[in-house]
Amino acid sequence: MQTPGKTTPLTLSDVTIRLGDRALLSISATVMPGDVLTIMGPSGSGKSTLLAYIGGFLDPAFVASGAVLLGPDDLIGTPPQQRHTGILFQDPLLFPHLSVGGNIVFAIPEAIKSRDIRRRLAEDALAAVGLGGFFDRDPETLSGGQKARVALQRVLLSEPRLLLLDEPFSKLDMALRQQTRELVFAKARSAGLPTILVTHDRADAVAAGGVLIHIGAETQA
Repeated sequence: MQTPGKTTPLTLSDVTIRLGDRALLSISATVMPGDVLTIMGPSGSGKSTLLAYIGGFLDPAFVASGAVLLGPDDLIGTPPQQRHTGILFQDPLLFPHLSVGGNIVFAIPEAIKSRDIRRRLAEDALAAVGLGGFFDRDPETLSGGQKARVALQRVLLSEPRLLLLDEPFSKLDMALRQQTRELVFAKARSAGLPTILVTHDRADAVAAGGVLIHIGAETQA
């Protein structure tokens, strides 16, 4: 996992996204390591599209411009697989053909060759979020909150340089939502990852702290 000393600020400079003749958003912001920038707006306002632009998987139907810098590195000129972007979506997206531990091992960088070390890293990651002994479990036997924790640890073990959160709490019930928010934001801070959260839920923004930018019509979540 990245340490705070190895991460750098994320800067969005005049990032503009359009769909046809319609301007969806225009944003400039800097996110320091360990901080969370929240982008809040209703469905269709371009929140997830912004994350797609940063991550390098923007649908060609959209036209985007502007710089996305991670420290001195221009992410827009970097292939997606080299951006080292960690992403959490609404759904955990665990691989059904792999065990719980196998899902995490899959994300560990290939530079770590030893199977024993890779398994130990995965087991330690599971134990760190209260899932010790779950390595060989079928993902389908997990609750929604447990799946969310596995997805988070899978992302963190991939050694990302930044974290993008695409409404990852929206499908959890209220009790699990608060618990998972606290876990995700604490892990992002401890890893020193500049983080962008997109949401339509004001409670997510409050929990995240940091800067809040509204786009589209203001919500009353």
